[in-house]
Amino acid sequence: MEIKEVHNFNIYEKSEFVEIQNELKKKIMLRNTFNKNNIKLVAGVDLAYWENENEQYGTCCIVVIDYNTKEIVEKVNSVGEIKVPYIPGFLAFRELPLVIEASKKLVLEPDIFILDGNGYLHFNHMGIATHASFFLNKPTIGVAKSYYKIDNVDFVMPENIEGAYTDIVIHNDIYGRVLRTHKNVKPIFISVGNHIDLGTSTQIVSKLVDKESHIPMPTRLADIETHKMRELYKHKISNNVVRR
Repeated sequence: MEIKEVHNFNIYEKSEFVEIQNELKKKIMLRNTFNKNNIKLVAGVDLAYWENENEQYGTCCIVVIDYNTKEIVEKVNSVGEIKVPYIPGFLAFRELPLVIEASKKLVLEPDIFILDGNGYLHFNHMGIATHASFFLNKPTIGVAKSYYKIDNVDFVMPENIEGAYTDIVIHNDIYGRVLRTHKNVKPIFISVGNHIDLGTSTQIVSKLVDKESHIPMPTRLADIETHKMRELYKHKISNNVVRR
């Protein structure tokens, strides 16, 4: 899969992170740039971390499924040392290098990417799902399992009914949606990444949730894969099998 080189990642200053976010957010499109009736492949993206000799490593796994049959059609992964520390609001600069490396290995070209994290539901509307879209050049959706307050605004819990939702409105702008995918189960937090609207994002996520979990299949499968690959790479790196 071809990746757009939007910017490099040889940056470590928060002021530069903000500058890049401010430039990219001008190009966010909160509408569908595709025919939602023609979706065939959806990719789930997730990462896992570990430490080795005081250095932090990560692996990114991407699992692509057939949107209609729900069958897995491709799996790829990447591994590398994590150079950027965790800074709230700037997760993309920490994780995207591995996401991009894994995406380059894809033979198939997903129509939609779902990332474990936020998109527009971010203080600067530039969560990892939105940021990633500029490199992937595909519509993206952010699905998070928890909510971090923006401007001290909390969310309203949806009814305890499958499919119930409430919107997170901040400064009269809808930042994201709280969706109850199963009764008696914690809701998830959906937000637009880019090139898609919130209603379509909700429909896609809802269709991809099964009885196994309250999160969509692509990111659930990617999460499972990251745990497998983390154990594999931990062993290889500790034994100097993988080049640093």
